[in-house]
Amino acid sequence: MDENEISRIIVDSAIEVHRTLGGPGLLESVYEEALAWELQSRQLRVQRQMEVGLTYKGLSLGTPLRLDLLVEDRVIVEVKAVVLYNKIFESQALTYLRLLNLKLALVINFGEAKVGHAVHRVVNGL
Repeated sequence: MDENEISRIIVDSAIEVHRTLGGPGLLESVYEEALAWELQSRQLRVQRQMEVGLTYKGLSLGTPLRLDLLVEDRVIVEVKAVVLYNKIFESQALTYLRLLNLKLALVINFGEAKVGHAVHRVVNGL
């Protein structure tokens, strides 16, 4: 299964989560947990809050990054639940992609009325 096929399942799952939970208004962690469950129920491997170690000039930094979800070891999903979307979320996702040498991330904002319109694809050489 390639990144695009995985992303279609992720988007369908996000729409289902948003609809089932009644739309915006909940914490990011609620949407993240529900989305992880939905993806796993569709037979996808999901890692939640995966730590990504950082090094700076050979020094291992003590504060790792945390990815919201890593799906099938190929697609990063960053979950947001904000009223005002900020493009910096996409820059952060691109940094995660570069650090892990992956190609696709989705930033999904559950804070919008229609989550299908709130999925932002971020690519790294895809």
